[in-house]
Amino acid sequence: MLSVPSLRLNQFGVRFYEALLSGADLQTLVGFEVLSFGTGSQTTRVRARPGGRVNWEFLEKKIGSSEQAFQRPIIQKKIEELVAYYLQCADSGTLPAIAGSVLLVSEKRLDFAPSGGRSDIGTLKLPDEGGILRALDGQHRLLALHQLAEKHNLKDFQVPAVVFDALTADQVVELFVTINSKHTKLNPSHLISLSGRRLYRDENLAAAHDVIRALNEDEHSPLRGQIKVLGIGKGAVTQASLADELRDVFASMDAAGGRMAKEFRENARRFFLNYFKAAGRAFPAAFAGRKYSIKSATSLRAFIRIVPYVIAMIRSRAGDVWSSGELDAALRPWSEAIGDKRFETEGAWKEKMTGGTRSAVEILARELRQGLNT
Repeated sequence: MLSVPSLRLNQFGVRFYEALLSGADLQTLVGFEVLSFGTGSQTTRVRARPGGRVNWEFLEKKIGSSEQAFQRPIIQKKIEELVAYYLQCADSGTLPAIAGSVLLVSEKRLDFAPSGGRSDIGTLKLPDEGGILRALDGQHRLLALHQLAEKHNLKDFQVPAVVFDALTADQVVELFVTINSKHTKLNPSHLISLSGRRLYRDENLAAAHDVIRALNEDEHSPLRGQIKVLGIGKGAVTQASLADELRDVFASMDAAGGRMAKEFRENARRFFLNYFKAAGRAFPAAFAGRKYSIKSATSLRAFIRIVPYVIAMIRSRAGDVWSSGELDAALRPWSEAIGDKRFETEGAWKEKMTGGTRSAVEILARELRQGLNT
């Protein structure tokens, strides 16, 4: 077990660590893996230029690939430039080589021991296992550091590192894309490859990702362009705020059992497109107007949360849940029972949606359920 001095940080309920790791520790702890685009697509293999400073054969052995990885292929020029800079720092002794923190992700929960009477200062305990951490940001800097280790002892070389140990797979990818799309401009093909079916181990979360992309990208969707998918886009609603609600819907369908659960997951994109189109027809002014909050994360979560109830109601009268006409008929009572004014930002919405996001979602979900029975 490796113990390193650390700070424990808290941001909006998310806890993570700022740790001091030696260059030698990083040689063991960090594993490298890039996203594979299919057979024969591994792009870490390069032709070393004569007289170059980088031992590519050495570095290639440290880099794996898989369809579950999220990192882009290694950029040779970037590694070479970093190695040259590191060697310059080592020779001059006047410049810091890695002044900013690298971001690392652990799939295992880590232990933190507070000290000195402070809950946020202490020691982070890392299992002494090879490749337990993955680089979320700083992959090239760390690979270049591996090259530097061939000529310099890095035992006393300290690297600041932000370590996350409580992020789910979708949160890791969303954070990765948000960071890199803003600054390093990921290749669009890399973003497309980070699709639900290739990325998420959780089948329900994969289906949720696909539904969100359909709602955001389909030209007939009333929510087109309203959602930031993997941190990308002009929309005000984040993918993460909807993914958990969708996953709960799929889990609820699974719990009910029967053939419907699998059929629903396979046809979820079609269902949710029809569902929100029907909701748009039930609240035409709210979905079309700017002074309404019907497209907010709170509202969309409430609409998603009651989907199992809507499906059960349609099936109870032997209706076809895949039919847009059936969904129109099921949601039509909202027009009179609730009405567009309920979503006016400076009206009923502001008056009723108090007490925090969770309670606001439940308040609206309850109203929507009741409105279907009028």
